[in-house]
Amino acid sequence: MAGSGKTTFMQRLVSHLYTHPDPTQSEPSVSKVAPTPPYIINLDPAVHHVPFTPNIDIRDSVNYKEVMKQFNLGPNGGILTSLNLFSTKIDQVIGLLEKRTQPPAPVKEPEQTTVEFMTNSGKEKQPAPVQQQQVKHILVDTPGQIEVFVWSASGEILLSSLASTFPTVIAYIIDTPRTTSTSTFMSNMLYACSILYKTKLPMILVFNKTDAQDAQFAKDWMTDFEAFQTALRNEEEGGSFGGEGAGGGSGYMGSLLNSMSLVLEEFYKHLSVVGVSAMTGDGMDDFFRGVNEKAEEFERDYKPELERRRAEREQEKQATRQRELDKLMKDMKVGGAGNKPTPRRKRDDPETVSDAEDAADDDQDEDLDYEDELDSDDPEQGLQQRYRDTIREHSTNKQDDDMSFARYVQAAKFH
Repeated sequence: MAGSGKTTFMQRLVSHLYTHPDPTQSEPSVSKVAPTPPYIINLDPAVHHVPFTPNIDIRDSVNYKEVMKQFNLGPNGGILTSLNLFSTKIDQVIGLLEKRTQPPAPVKEPEQTTVEFMTNSGKEKQPAPVQQQQVKHILVDTPGQIEVFVWSASGEILLSSLASTFPTVIAYIIDTPRTTSTSTFMSNMLYACSILYKTKLPMILVFNKTDAQDAQFAKDWMTDFEAFQTALRNEEEGGSFGGEGAGGGSGYMGSLLNSMSLVLEEFYKHLSVVGVSAMTGDGMDDFFRGVNEKAEEFERDYKPELERRRAEREQEKQATRQRELDKLMKDMKVGGAGNKPTPRRKRDDPETVSDAEDAADDDQDEDLDYEDELDSDDPEQGLQQRYRDTIREHSTNKQDDDMSFARYVQAAKFH
């Protein structure tokens, strides 16, 4: 949430990965392997300064203030529009991440030329070209407005693109000193529940600022229902329900929180909970151990589900294309039985003179329609048939004219 210390937590993550070859260890271990620097992405367009150097920064692509001015938007609308504009380049971002996460290609040593070998100038060892290290951790800093990022089309595009390519884990940062009351604690849990079921990705609850307030009470409330009930009862009796200065609250709030704690008991089983201090770095090893567990859970449980949903979407697209094709073929009458002429209907005997005249007109119309259908089935065959009929008609008329002239000449000789 906003103000929970996300940016400071990101700074501590970066520092921990730069100084610890094994991030799951609390103390820097002596190792011959150099620590692998993370790949950092900043998706908050409204931040003025970040205490780390991002590899990809949304502020380099989108000017947040210009977006607000050009589209006449407020702060949240400007953030949402900036994310929408940035999401159009997600394919380029994924391409860069795929290149950096691949193992580096082996570098061939330069061969000595004949001149270098003869002049002994090649004895001096040339420095090997510097290789980029393979990235093992990708850190993404998101805006603090949850609804802007999670419940928007651009946020879904960014998350689904990352999850379809890399094991993705969501860290929900909670301000521990502001979560000591049962009402604010339950509000945070509802937020986390909505994010979990909206994104369908593994999640870790990070109770930040443990240097100011220990997070053990929150872990007890999540694992022990009776402990939460006791804390809720104490707040109602002491008149501090809802936090300091909030008064005793109303009666329905107590019953609502009581019911919600029962409902979310199953939800707590799918979460990993860690307490960290972004200021001192305490608990960062526990956080990375939780990340490794959630990455394995992603490969085991979430990745097959993502592949199944992707296959369903492809099947739906194929079915939609097939329906459109069938509709087009039907409109063009390209089907098997659609191009046959309609057989003539057998009519009943007319009972009156008017019925007989109408039937004769209908028969004539049907004959014309039937001939048109025959011609429409095979245009070339219909054209040939009309050509033959025309030739036959003209040849018959010519023979009749010749016979009439012959009879006239014969009659003239006899007279």
